[in-house]
Formats: sequence, C-alpha cells, structure tokens
Amino acid sequence: MKRLILAGVALCFSSYAAMAAQTLDLIAQRGAIRIGYIADEAPFSSKKKDGTPGGYTIDLCRKISDETKRSLPNIKREYVETTLADGFEAVKSGRIDLLCGALTVNLTRRETVDFSQPIFVTGASALLRKDSPDYLQILFLDSPSVRAVDARPTSNSSIGVRADTTTGTTLRGALGTGIPEARVADFATHEDGLKALEDHRIDAYFADRALLISLASRARNPTALEIGNRLFTHEPYAIALRRDDSAFRLLVDRALTDFYLSDDFPKLLKTYFGGEAGTLRAEIMMQSIPQ
Repeated sequence: MKRLILAGVALCFSSYAAMAAQTLDLIAQRGAIRIGYIADEAPFSSKKKDGTPGGYTIDLCRKISDETKRSLPNIKREYVETTLADGFEAVKSGRIDLLCGALTVNLTRRETVDFSQPIFVTGASALLRKDSPDYLQILFLDSPSVRAVDARPTSNSSIGVRADTTTGTTLRGALGTGIPEARVADFATHEDGLKALEDHRIDAYFADRALLISLASRARNPTALEIGNRLFTHEPYAIALRRDDSAFRLLVDRALTDFYLSDDFPKLLKTYFGGEAGTLRAEIMMQSIPQ
C-alpha cells in the first residue's frame, strides 16, 4: 500500500511538472517562439495583403521575441492566427507563447492568463453616421448636432458590438433601462460591424475608440461618419502570456520597458497613431515598470 501511495504521488508530481513547464523551456524544446495574433484588430494586429501579420502590438511582440533570442539564439519566430474567443485558451495550453491584439486586462481574463505591463490605454465609445438618431449623438458626443426636438430612441434603433468582447457587457450596462428600445447586435468582426453601420442596418458601432479611429479610416465614405468622444470605460491593453511564469513575464516587461525608453518608441506610435503619439507615450510611460 505504501508503495502504491508513493507511486501515485510520484505520478501526480510528474504530471504537475509537465504542466508547469516554463515558457522558455517550451520555446527551447520546439525551437520557436509562437506569437498568436487576432487578424481584425487594426491598427494593433491585422493580416496584411501578403498574408503576414502587422500592427502596433505585433511590432511590440517582435521586440519581445528579439529579447528571447538573446537567451535562445537559435529559435525561430512563428505566427499563429487565432480569434479572441480561442486565443486565451491557446495561451493557457501552451499552443502560443504571446497573444497580440487589442486585449483589455481584467480580473476575469487573469483567471486564465497573465498579462504584460500595459502597452496602450484607451476607452470605449461609438462610431456613428452623421445621420444617426439624435439620442445616440447625445449619448456618445460631447457636442452633438441634434437636429430634432424629440431625441428619444425609436423602436428599431440598434447598436452593434463585436461578440466576445468586454465592450459588449459595457454597452449593455450603459444602455441599462434608460433606453430599453435600443437593440444590441453582435458581430463576428469589426469589419462586419462597419459594413452594417454603413448599410443602415445598425445606427452605431460600439468599440474601443482606438479601434474605431482605424475602422472609420477604412470606411467607404469616412466623411459620413463621426467618432464618439465620450468614453465609457478605461481600457488598459497588454500582451497575454501564461500564468505562473515570473521568469518569462520579467523578460517580456524588461523588453517593453527598454523599448519604451528608446528613441524608436515615439516613432512607432506616430506610425500607427499619428498626432496622438505624444499624448499616448506619456500615458503609457506613466503606467510602465521602471528599470
């Protein structure tokens, strides 16, 4: 009986050790660091015309992979396209080492994965048509150009949101019982939401403002749209990685801090965010981890 108990303990310990293998060990074993990315979250992560990933967060993940190569010089860099719904489980199971996109850090997600230090700060608002109902302009714009006296929602009003995001929950909470007539429509991608807005199938599209700016620039007629400037949330973005791996997280945060302090960081922000680069850099630096 004693031998059976000891054998059982040894087996459990062996299984636990395998599950607890550190990220750098897994990268060394497979000879590659796997960067997962979400393809429809421009300018943070997207698939370019040639099929390769690109974006602000992708560039940061490349900096992390460069730092990883200092310890493991022979590894390759591999990209794995995933979805927001599947990406966190892929990190947890070790199928990918980093998840890159427009990922909001919250306590629910931290039950599954860990996160790097913040890489961006934004908040949720809405993309509207200039002929969207008045009540939506009042809700999302600081200075709405209300055309009619009656600013109540109509029975067929609808607001779109990307499925499986924290913004969906935020939107439903913001609407509450105050405007119960407004319908919330879920979309598989931000591009689907934009098309529905342009085709008048919805009256507004709700998402993080940084995503909306990029989305509006890709519209058929950007001048027909307006971006809300009232923010309903505080959304710190970060890169997702496996839990309980302090060594790899330290490597990730060190790589990010070193890059934030370099002259190349403001250039990268300007590439993706234009005139907002200076303000964004100050906000990110305020939340960064000092050396």
